[in-house]
Amino acid sequence: MVGRRAELPFLPLLLEFHSLYCYCGLYLLLEKGYSTAVAASTAVAQARGNQEMEFTVSKADLLRELSLTQGVVERKTTIPILANILCEAKGSRLAITATDLELTICTSCDVKTKKDGSGTVSAKKLLEIIRLLPDSDIRFKLLENHWVQITSDKRNYKMVGMAKENFPALPAMPHVFARLPAALIADMIAKTYFAISMEESRYTLNGAKLILKPDSITLVATDGHRLALVEATQKVDGLNTEAGVLVPKKAMNELKALAAEAGDEAQIEFAQDESNLFFRIGERQLISRKLTGQFPNYEAVLPRDNTKSVGIDRDELADALRRVSQLADQRSQAVKVTLSKEGVEISASSPEYGEAREVIEREYKGADLSIGFNAKYMLDFLAAAPQGPISLELKDEQSAGQMRPSAEEGTRYRYVIMPMRI
Repeated sequence: MVGRRAELPFLPLLLEFHSLYCYCGLYLLLEKGYSTAVAASTAVAQARGNQEMEFTVSKADLLRELSLTQGVVERKTTIPILANILCEAKGSRLAITATDLELTICTSCDVKTKKDGSGTVSAKKLLEIIRLLPDSDIRFKLLENHWVQITSDKRNYKMVGMAKENFPALPAMPHVFARLPAALIADMIAKTYFAISMEESRYTLNGAKLILKPDSITLVATDGHRLALVEATQKVDGLNTEAGVLVPKKAMNELKALAAEAGDEAQIEFAQDESNLFFRIGERQLISRKLTGQFPNYEAVLPRDNTKSVGIDRDELADALRRVSQLADQRSQAVKVTLSKEGVEISASSPEYGEAREVIEREYKGADLSIGFNAKYMLDFLAAAPQGPISLELKDEQSAGQMRPSAEEGTRYRYVIMPMRI
């Protein structure tokens, strides 16, 4: 109802419930008395007030926050509300929440609120519309039946929404027990994320192990064929004992995006309860369900006797691998790496495409050695490693190889890769 005339207190009750609850309304008036009717009328007015949301926001502010939610929103889901975001306008802030039940992101931006309220709308479609609008202020208004009106100058859109009551309730963030440098965490995730297993059956490998100590941070990931480990000497504010958690892969990716967006000086406030992990960076918060189970004893597989080593420039090695792997078997991506007095030879062959061979001239004084590796696994590491020389360390043809930057800055980074039969 847009306008409202002055009425006796009990008349709104009759108007609201006339179509379905006329008899019940009369019963309230006759049997329960005037005071009960007034209370019911007040409840209806409050319910209507909760549905009234109206605010104005700049395109740039809203687009930035909406973009951060897209990695969490479910595209294909049997629960329709999970394709929506929850928008809650209160005072000068608009809170935006997206969830897939396993991972939740909460963010916010400045708005000019005319009426406090909340509603839900399609996350994907809203982002597409806002992205295509010109740079100007955008007005939002919640309509009847949960529809949302979007206005920008003479452009007008009405989107179908859903009741906010259908949106999942979120757990409250418990006491913060550690603060982590956002830039460092983003860098560590970039160096390990690609080694997380994609196989859903290997549940405990579907995330990375985060180990926090009062004076260090360690992040390790493995899929059983390779292992990425990065360690940093870093005082962890608020932590007095060791803590280890498994962070799911999707949460790792979103946390990296939030940390990168926050800037070099930002801090991540970390907390956990029995079921969830909480990461808060400024006004943004990420909530992830914990992975349960026992992460493998990664220290047992770290090579200790890889005495045959050679240093190679990262970009030179990566370029050679990309070229040679073009003629490798497309399923196995296997290449052969040979260390000899000539240097480092990289070769590959397949019945379908042919064969390739390149030699990178480097000084090597050990015994000749040939070993097979997955070219993609090697390239994943080289893409994450800093520019400069890379140390390739081997033991024999059957043992795992190790790669790491020769000149490390701030972190200790190593990559273990299992050999392949050639």
